[in-house]
Amino acid sequence: MDQTTSKDYIVTCTTRNMCEESRRLHNTSPVMSAALGRTLTAAAMMSIMMKGDNDKLTIQIKSDGPSGGLTVCADSHGNVKGYTPVPDVILPAKSNGHLNVSGAIGNGDLIVVKDLGLKEPYVGRIVLQTGEIAEDMTYYFAASEQTPSSVGLGVLMNMDNTVRCSGGFIIQLMPDASDDDISVIENNLKSLKSVTEMLDAGMTPEDMLGEVLKGLDVRFNERYDTAYKCDCSEERVEKALISLGEKEIVSLINENKDAEIHCDFCEKDYIFGPDRLKEILKKSRALSQ
Repeated sequence: MDQTTSKDYIVTCTTRNMCEESRRLHNTSPVMSAALGRTLTAAAMMSIMMKGDNDKLTIQIKSDGPSGGLTVCADSHGNVKGYTPVPDVILPAKSNGHLNVSGAIGNGDLIVVKDLGLKEPYVGRIVLQTGEIAEDMTYYFAASEQTPSSVGLGVLMNMDNTVRCSGGFIIQLMPDASDDDISVIENNLKSLKSVTEMLDAGMTPEDMLGEVLKGLDVRFNERYDTAYKCDCSEERVEKALISLGEKEIVSLINENKDAEIHCDFCEKDYIFGPDRLKEILKKSRALSQ
C-alpha cells in the first residue's frame, strides 16, 4: 500500500501503486503517466491536509497541450482518481533525458476546487507557470492560498513503461516556525536530491522527511494509506440518469437502444437496456410526486 506521512504541515508520500494503477487503467504513455501521476500524488497529499471526513478535492488542468489537460479528484482519506482526455501522447524527451511533461501539458490554467461542506466550494485558479506540475502547485499555494510552500513531485518509469517509483512532498511551515528552523529547511532543500532519486534509492516517506528536516527535531504525527480508488457504482449512475429528467429517459426508451455510460476515471462501462430504463423511469416519476 502507498503511504503518506506528515509532520505539522510537512507531508511526504510514496505513490507507486497508485500511479501504476492509473497507468494500467488508462494505458497512458510514459509522459502522461508522469503528468497524471504527479497530479495524483499532489492530490493525495492535499487531501489528507483537509479536516472533514466528507471533504472533497479536485485538481483540474485546462491547457492547450496535446494531452488536453487532466482532472484528478480525491477524498479526505487519501483515495484519488483521475484521467486525461488524450492518454497516449508521445513526445521526445528533453535534452536532459527527462520526460517532457510541460510539452504534453502546454499553456493554460490550474484550478483547485475544495468542497468543505460549506454553501459554496472554495475555488482557486492560477495560470500555469511551467506545466511541470510541482512548480505550478508551489505557485498555487503562494498565489491562491497565500501559503508559502515548496512542492516536490516525481514519477520514474521502467523500460517496459510501468511505474518504477513515484511520490512527493509538500512543505508548509507553521506560523510559529523560527527563523533558524526556516533557514535550516531552506538549506536542506537546496541540496535535496530529486524525489525520484530518493525513492529509487529505497527511501521511505519518513526518510524523505528526515532529509528535508535534517538538523531539526523530527516528530511524525500521522501515517495514512493512499490508493487509486474510483467510487463510481451502478447506483450512482442510475441517480445520474434520473437527474436527466423524465423527458430524456422517455426519449432513450423510445429509441429502443441501450443507454451506455462510461466512467472516465476507471474506464468502466455501465449499460442500461430498455427494460431497466423503464424501471428507472418509474423511480423518476415516484421521486417527482
